[in-house]
Amino acid sequence: MCGIIGLLLSDSSSFVNQMLFDGLTVLQHRGQDAAGIVTAEENGTRLHLRKGNGLVKDVFQAQHMMQLRGNIGLGHCRYPTAGTSSSAEAQPLYTNYPYGICVAHNGNLTNTDELAKFVRDKLQRHVNTDSDSELLLNIFADYMTKSNNGEDIVETIFNAIGCVMEKCDGGYAGLYLINGVGMVGFRDPHGIRPIVFGKRGQGDYVMASESVAIDTLGFELVRDIKPGEAIFLDMNTSEIHSKQCHASSSLSPCIFEYVYFARPDSIMDAVSVYETRLKMGEKLALSIMQKYPDHDIDVVIPIPDTSRTSALQAAYTLGRPFREGFIKNRYIARTFIMPGQATRKKSVRLKLNTIKAEFTGRNVLLVDDSIVRGTTAREIVQMAREAGAKKVYFTSAAPAIRYPNIYGIDIPTRRELVAFERDEDEISKHIGSDWIVYQELKDLQDSIIEVSPETSPQQFDTSCFSGIYVTGHSIDDDYFTKLHAMRNDDAKKEPRAAPSTIKKERQNECPCESMCNDTSIKLSTNVACEAMVNMKS
Repeated sequence: MCGIIGLLLSDSSSFVNQMLFDGLTVLQHRGQDAAGIVTAEENGTRLHLRKGNGLVKDVFQAQHMMQLRGNIGLGHCRYPTAGTSSSAEAQPLYTNYPYGICVAHNGNLTNTDELAKFVRDKLQRHVNTDSDSELLLNIFADYMTKSNNGEDIVETIFNAIGCVMEKCDGGYAGLYLINGVGMVGFRDPHGIRPIVFGKRGQGDYVMASESVAIDTLGFELVRDIKPGEAIFLDMNTSEIHSKQCHASSSLSPCIFEYVYFARPDSIMDAVSVYETRLKMGEKLALSIMQKYPDHDIDVVIPIPDTSRTSALQAAYTLGRPFREGFIKNRYIARTFIMPGQATRKKSVRLKLNTIKAEFTGRNVLLVDDSIVRGTTAREIVQMAREAGAKKVYFTSAAPAIRYPNIYGIDIPTRRELVAFERDEDEISKHIGSDWIVYQELKDLQDSIIEVSPETSPQQFDTSCFSGIYVTGHSIDDDYFTKLHAMRNDDAKKEPRAAPSTIKKERQNECPCESMCNDTSIKLSTNVACEAMVNMKS
C-alpha cells in the first residue's frame, strides 16, 4: 500500500514542490518506507527528482526542495509489497523515452512474471529493479512510442492506458507524468485501489490516493476516478480529458481501506470512512451482546489509532464507558506496515504504554481494527494484564483474516496469519485473551453500504477474509507459492544488508541517480549529470 499525489498548477511560474511535500505528509500513513517527488518545468527541458528511504520529513531537506522546480509534479510514499525495500525502488520511477515519463503507483500487479518476460523479450526494454511499478512504466512508455504516428496526443495517451489495462492484472491506481505534455491518473478495471480528483479555481488540479490530501491543500474534491478510467491533465492548455479505457469494468474497492488504511476524514467512492467505522463499532457491539448477553464488561478501550472510532460507537451501543487506556508514541510508524515480524514485535511496546488506572481491577474490552499476524494483539493483551486488568476481552472490527492479499497489502502468506487453521477459541488462547469476537463479513459490508449513496460500491474485494479474488485468482494457484517466496519477512531482510556495503564500494564511482540509488553520496563537482539526479546530501 502506498500514497500517491499529482499536481498541476495553471501558473507556469509557480512551484508545486511545497504542496507535494504537504500532500505526502498527509498521506504518510499509507507508507513509511520511502518517499519521492519529481517535478517538471513548463518548457519540458528538465525533470527534477528526489527520493530515498525514510519518512517524508527526512527525505526532503531545504536544499532538495529548492531544486524541485516546476508547476507540475508527482509524489509517492512507499510501503513495499512487491520488490524490495531498496531505495532503488523508491518512486517515482523514470524512463527517458518517449518524452521522459515518470510513474507513481499504488497497488500490486499479479502477473509480473508474464509482464517481465513480455517487456524483456517482446518490447526489448531493460527493467533494472524487481518493482512491478517499473513494468507498469515501461509498458505504458512502449505503447506511447508505437501509437504516436501523427495521432492526437490525447487519443495516444488513452490508447496507451487501455493497452496497459488489458495487459496488467491486479489492483492498482497510478499517475504518469509525461514531460512537456501533462499528467495522467488511472485506476484498475475493478477499482480496487483508490484515487480521487480535485480542482482549485480555473486551472489548478490534483489527483491523490485519498481526499484528505485534497482537503488539506485547499482544493475541492470533484470525484473518484472510476474503475477502468483515465483522466489526462494537459499542462499546455490546462484542459481536462477523461475516458473509460477498459470495456468491462466494475467497482469492487478493497474493503480493508475502510477498515484500516484510509484516514477517517477521507471520502472514498463517495463514502465517509469515519461513518463506516462508526457502523462497524455498532454492529460489533450488537454481535457481542448476541454471543455474550450476560457479559461483565466494565470499560471499552481502543487500540490506537485506527480503531478509536469503532470503539467509541461500540461503547455507546453496549452502554459501557469509553476510556483511553493506551497512549501512543506518535513518532513510531504504524506497526502493521513495518517490514519484518521482529521489527513489528519490538515496536509494539515502544508505540504504546498503558494508563494503569483504566485497567486495575476491571474487565476490559479491547477493540482493534483488525488482527493480522496476532503479534500486536498478543503484546497488548499482556500489557493489559500487567496493568492490572481482571479479565481481557478482545474484539476486531474486521472479520478474521485467513487469506493473503495480492492487491498491495502486506499479507503475503497464510501461515503468517493468526487465524490460519484456528477457530476463535484457539485464537483467543494464542493471544492470551479471555474471549475474542470478530466482526461478521456481512456486517462489515453492510457497515459501508448502509452509509453509502446509491452510486457508491455495493460489492467489495474481501479476499483476505473470504478467499475470493475479484481478478479470478484461486488460493491454490502457483502464484501464491511464488508470492510467499518473494514477499515473506525473511526475503525482505536480505536487501537491507546491502546499502552499507554498496555505499563504500560505489561512493567514488557513480554520482547519478539511476545507478546509485542505494547510496547516500555527495555529487562530485567534476562530474556532469542530468538534472534527473537524486539530489543526495
